[in-house]
Amino acid sequence: MRVVVIGGGILGLAVANELAGRGYEPTVLDKEDGWGRHQTGRNSGVIHAGLYYRPGSHKALMCTAGAESMARFAAEHGVPVKRCGKLVVAVDPSELPGLHTLAERAHANGVPAELIDPARAAELEPNVSCVAALHVHSTGIVDFAGVCEALAGLLAARGADLRLGTEAVAITGTGDGVRVTTNGGEIAADALVNCAGLHCDRVARLAGLEPQARIVPFRGEYYELTPAASDLVRGLIYPVPDPAYPFLGVHFTRGIDGSVHAGPNAVLALRREGYRWRDVTARDVADVLTFPGFWRLARRNVRTGAAEVARSLSRRRFAAALRRLVPAVTEADLVRAPAGVRAQAMFPDGSLVQDFLFVNAPRQVHVLNAPSPAATAALEIAKKVADELACLVP
Repeated sequence: MRVVVIGGGILGLAVANELAGRGYEPTVLDKEDGWGRHQTGRNSGVIHAGLYYRPGSHKALMCTAGAESMARFAAEHGVPVKRCGKLVVAVDPSELPGLHTLAERAHANGVPAELIDPARAAELEPNVSCVAALHVHSTGIVDFAGVCEALAGLLAARGADLRLGTEAVAITGTGDGVRVTTNGGEIAADALVNCAGLHCDRVARLAGLEPQARIVPFRGEYYELTPAASDLVRGLIYPVPDPAYPFLGVHFTRGIDGSVHAGPNAVLALRREGYRWRDVTARDVADVLTFPGFWRLARRNVRTGAAEVARSLSRRRFAAALRRLVPAVTEADLVRAPAGVRAQAMFPDGSLVQDFLFVNAPRQVHVLNAPSPAATAALEIAKKVADELACLVP
């Protein structure tokens, strides 16, 4: 059976590889000239353990399993990977309840983690500041771009049709299949999978769906520590997250290449692929400003949003946020690094879609919310999508 997969990030490639392994004939389309150019290639490379997510949710189950399957896949295919663990630190006594809640959630999700005191935290991260910490053992780091290349290589070896520079512009159901019109011609297939990330809701509309959730892009801006300052951080240091906010807060990540990333903050992107403030597209801005959910979210988060914008515009403020975790970091230690954009789905009432979101149609599976930890969970999401497709296509 022929299946068109739209999206050549880690998720689209993982889905296509899973389908190929089950005997399907996948065609993968991506409008860029290389694989994983957006969310996959612009994240911090963390294999998440699964402690943040509601027990029993797709994210909790797939991330926890994905922490193992992604690390195993990388090791088996020669992709750099390391199981380094991380610290989630409470820097103030007021954060201790949140830290204990995280520890309880880790236990509920089967994530190996332990609460430790400042002395033990200092053994792991000598420069960290905290009153207590959660040591999460199964967190890792990996080269997700390398995982994409490995998946593309497996697909090529299996004879899959891999088409870069190919954008879907129309999708038509034909009763016994689908027809995808691209900038290079038409493709007839028996089924379709939408893994288009930042554009997944638009692809769903091309296919005739009216998804309730809409993608609202948030740019995550990073700095790197200078080589002279990189020894301040040995591994991964995270704050206790604000449960009312969908992001984890600025943190430190020592990547697989040895560099230390600091960030991200989170500000509204004015283009779905808007990696700089000057990246503006009228259509994308209009999509956000005419969506009632955005204004409802904004009204509830005025102070937090203003703080994120201020930190975006001020290296001094960014450094101050980082010093809560590692007091020795100075403004001079920070060098701008490439930003990423999170494809966050939002409902009209202003609530953020908290879990992975799958919507089915005849002979179609649409993945309509797959931000972090989707890279970690990609191989597990691929199994879910393949199972869904098997139920939809006789």
